[in-house]
Order: sequence, then structure tokens, then C-alpha cells
Amino acid sequence: MVNFIWKVADLLRGDYRAHDYGKIILPFTVLRRLDCVLQPTKDEVVALADQMKGQGLPEHLQEMRLLSAAKHKFYNSSPLTFDAIAKDPRQAKKQLQDYVGGFSANAQAILERYDFEQHITSLQSKDLLYLVVGEFAKIDLRLPKDDEDEGGIDNHQMGYIFEELIRKFSEDNPAGEHFTPREVVQLMVNLLLAPDEKVLSAGRTRTVLDPACGTGGILSETKAHIERLAPHATVVLYGQELNPESHAICQSDLLIKEQTPDNIKFGNSFTEDGHKEKAFDYLVTNPPFGVEWRKVKSFIENENKRGHSGRFGAGLPRINDGSFLFLQHMISKMKPAVPDGKGGYEGGSRIAIVLNGSPLFSGSAGSGESDIRRWILEERDLLEAVVALPDQLFYNTGIATYFWILSNRKERRLKDKVILLDARDHWTKMRKSLGDKRKYVSRDQMTELTQLYTDACEVVKDPEHPMHDKVKIYDTKDFGYQRITVERPLKLRFEITEETLETIRSSAGFKKFAMSEELAVALKPLLGQRWETKLEAWDAIRQAMVGAGLLWPSGKPFAKALRDAVGVRDPEGEVQMEKGETEPDPELRDFENIPLDEDIDAYMEREVLPHVPDAWVDRSKTKIGYEIPFTRHFYVYEPPRPLEEIDAELKSLEEDIQRLLSEVTK
Repeated sequence: MVNFIWKVADLLRGDYRAHDYGKIILPFTVLRRLDCVLQPTKDEVVALADQMKGQGLPEHLQEMRLLSAAKHKFYNSSPLTFDAIAKDPRQAKKQLQDYVGGFSANAQAILERYDFEQHITSLQSKDLLYLVVGEFAKIDLRLPKDDEDEGGIDNHQMGYIFEELIRKFSEDNPAGEHFTPREVVQLMVNLLLAPDEKVLSAGRTRTVLDPACGTGGILSETKAHIERLAPHATVVLYGQELNPESHAICQSDLLIKEQTPDNIKFGNSFTEDGHKEKAFDYLVTNPPFGVEWRKVKSFIENENKRGHSGRFGAGLPRINDGSFLFLQHMISKMKPAVPDGKGGYEGGSRIAIVLNGSPLFSGSAGSGESDIRRWILEERDLLEAVVALPDQLFYNTGIATYFWILSNRKERRLKDKVILLDARDHWTKMRKSLGDKRKYVSRDQMTELTQLYTDACEVVKDPEHPMHDKVKIYDTKDFGYQRITVERPLKLRFEITEETLETIRSSAGFKKFAMSEELAVALKPLLGQRWETKLEAWDAIRQAMVGAGLLWPSGKPFAKALRDAVGVRDPEGEVQMEKGETEPDPELRDFENIPLDEDIDAYMEREVLPHVPDAWVDRSKTKIGYEIPFTRHFYVYEPPRPLEEIDAELKSLEEDIQRLLSEVTK
């Protein structure tokens, strides 16, 4: 079907540039889909519209009757069809405009997002409009009549078509602009909802938000899965999208699914909160990886200054990766969870988000990223699990990715704990690559991983379980650490060399005293002399300055500049003191990360002092940091091969080389 639609590009070639094909093909695909969905009730709607003409009925009443006749949340009252428009090249523009004008206002608003009127005019001026309409008239995009109807295209299949078309148009985009493969969406939704099967069985209304919803694939799959678990539940979808084409497709998809298209807001979720004052049961998204927020820096910094009354109060990540901004935005939309007195909660929300590896560990202690992780893990106890996915799952990037699952109503046994699940080996090779996508997660693998996630607490306790090594559970504090600053004393000897004199001549520290050249001349007689202590060096230098008629400037700046020029680092040198305390050497300064529950002094005694006995910790610089070193927790040491085995292999290779060379020389 996608290849058939793509043939329209042959008509556009020459008149349009290749990267503009999507601006024509996508809106016409949406239009044809809406047309086909309405086809079964078209005659009744057209007849009713004719009947109501001249009756003077209020517009809202006419609207209600037409929607009822169409059996959808939109309608088209025009008698025109794609076939009729394609048969009359001279009237194609007017007829298509009349046809589009017959749609209900909500459908027209979606088409306006594509600047559809402008494209109609452009196609007509190139004598292509009737040809394009004719090609789309050949495409059957109707809904299936029932489960046995193999000719129709259901909403999931239509989602595949839209996403594949967009993927073709975006293959040259940067890796961050990607679309989520359907099996990745299904696995994420499975893990999001797995602990909630009993909660969902109540069958009440559930709300779902995707703040970077794209074409709506994640929203659609979440709705379908909730309805499978709870057939009587009512699912209401909300979203926000920055790309106008994707936004229009998502709105049209929801329109067909009897949802409210206005729930999908257009704009940047960082700066234009389209769902202010709203909270949701489930929040799920796959935001762009590594998205910069430089353009909206002032807005986000002002929001951060509001503290937790704003959306970004936990901290700000680095400017070139807004992943944690998306996550904080979602956390701000969680419903409050109230203990029910039975060990569970009333209300609350669950979050699932796809992130790359950077948010796990980027940023040292005291950085924005570390503070955000600390807030999520320790202060709020929101993180339920991190799931590592296979690489090469996405169309436009092959990097490693992770699911983060968060909840403010975690099970009691997971209080202050986090599940780490390693799914990197759960993949199946694709028969044909799609861009960078070379792997997928099969249905059986999806079922296995969902069950493993559900049973994580039991699997961790059972060393005999075949998947025991793929799951680990840690306390939230296990991800915290103390970043200590290890200092060592500054040790110097003092000497005058040619390099010393050149430093005095050129250093800005001496030039401001207007005596650099005079001082260098005065110290030249001391060339080659060396002193073990600063006191001895200063006495000699002072006498040389007095002999040259130079005064020793008062204050620390001169003394510091002189020490920097004359002092030489020496492990056996004099320990320098400042205000009665040992002065640290910045060049020997080191940092160590120590687990939160470990005593700093005990660590120093065991790990540092045996190697550098004169080291100490500057406790005023100690910072608390948080990171999730996923790979480290699942690392398995593999010893190198025995030397005998390597030698035997090398000998075998040498014999093969000699044999091949002998064949060449024959």
C-alpha cells in the first residue's frame, strides 16, 4: 500500500523537489482516508444535507444530525467524489475546494494544518491536480466492515502506513528525529500496564497523555491495550506535537477513532503546556533524543526558578539534551496518590518513556542531571524500573535505548527499590533492514519480557530461574554516591634558571608591578642557585633586589607570582603552608566516588592512604550524586584465553600463510 501511494511521487518528479513530496502525499493520504471511512454513509449524509437546506435549522442542530447520519465524529456533505474530480481537469481545483468545504469544521481544521489550499493551487498551476486526485481515487483506505473483512485497513495498519511514509520523507533527518516501531510501542505499553491489570478491571475512565505524540502510534497502542485488559473501560487520549504534519495525522487518526482531536495540542511541550492544570492516569512517550533547548533557554530557566511550583524545579540538564525536561514535564502531570489503608493507593499515575543512555549517568555530582536523578530516586521514589533494549531497534538510529518506568503508587515490595531488567539479548534479526533498524522484538519475546518484569521480585530470589541473571533489584540509595575531593600537599624546591628569568619578563603577574625586566636583571646573578626552603630562597632574592635598588612589593600577589616562577614541584620538596594549614597541590587533586553508606575515613584507609599516605579529604567539597550505571551492574568478567591456545592459533595461521605463499610462487 505504501509503495502504491509512493507512486504518486512519479507524477511530482520534475515539478517538485524530492524533499517536498511529503507535503503533497501526506495530506492527500489523510484526505483519502477520511473519504473512504465516510463512504458507507455518504449517500445518507448528502441526502440529509439537501433535505435540511432552506429549513432554517440552527447550525448546531444541523451539525448534530449530520454527525449522527455519518456515524462518526466528522462528516462530508458534498456530493462530489475523487473519481468525479479526476474526470474534469478544468474544474479540478474548484471541485476539490468544494469537496473539502463539505467536511465538518474539525476535519477542515486538520487539513488546514498542511496548508492544503496552497498545495491545491500549486498542483493546479502545474496541471497535476486531477492526476494526483485520480491516483488517490484508486487507493482503497476504507475501514474493515468486520473482523472477517480482509479488504479493509484498520487503524493500526493505517498507522503503519502513515509512519512508513513519514519515515521515507525523514530518512535524511538527524538521528534524534525518529519514529517508534510498533513492536517497541507494544512492549513499552505492556510494561507500563502489566502491574495494573487488577486496577484496570474496574472499567472506569482512563486518561493517557503523550507530550511528544508524533502521529499518535503510542497513544493508539495504549488505548488498544487498556481495552484488551478492561473491555468496559473508557479511554480518553491527549497529546502534544510540534511537527505540523505529524500533528495533523494524529488528529485525523483520533477523529476516526471517535476521540476528540482537540485533545492533541500543537506546539512545544517545553514552552507551551497544552494541558495546563490537567493530570493523567498514564503518561507515555518516545521524545526526540538529544533535543537542544537553547532556543527556549530563558523560558525554561525562568520556569526552573519557580521551584517545584513549576515543571522543572528538580534541575536543568545540559543544553544539548532535553530528555530530562520531557520527563519532569510528565511527572508534573501525575495524579496524586493517596494511601488506601490496605497497603495500596487511590489515584496516582504511571509513566513510561524511551531514553538513550545519557540520562542514566551524564553529569557528575552537583550537576543538573545528577540532581534530577536524586530527586526522582530518593526524594520522590518514583523510578520503578529501567529496561535496557537491544540496539538497532529504531529506523534512524542504532544507539542503545532504555525504557524508564515510573510510578507514584509502586507496590509495597518495591518501595525505595528499582528494578533493572536487561533485555539487550531479546531480539530477532529482520529479513530486510529499514534504515538503521535491523532488529525487532518478536511477539514471543515480548510476552517473555512482560512476564519477567511482572515476576521480577520472585526471579531475583530464585538463582535457578533461567532468567535470573537478566533481572536485578537495588535500593534507591545504591545509586547514590559521595564525590570526595582527595588533596595532596604542594611540595616545592626553589631555583633560578633561564626559564625562571623568562617567566619573570613575560608574566602578567610581574608586569603589573612595572618591574619585570628590572627584577629579571637583578636575579640573573643567582642563575643556577637552588634552595630547599622558601625562607632561604626569599632571603637570597630579597638581598639581590636590595642590591639592585628594588623594593619588595607588599601583599600576596607579588609573593604568589614569585613562587610560581621560582618554585618547582618536587616529591621531596618543602610542604607549603597557608594560614597555618597544609596547602593542597591542584595538579595532584583527585576525586573518588564512594557509596552513600560507606564511611569516608574507612575508604581512605583502605583504598588511598596505602598508596599516598599524605593525602586527605577536603570535606567542604564533598557532594552527593546519583547515577544508574546499568552496564556495570550486568557486566560479566570473561577471562582472557590461555597463552597456549593463542600460541597454537598463531602457529596455525603462520602455517596457512606459508602454504598460501608457496602456492603463489609455483
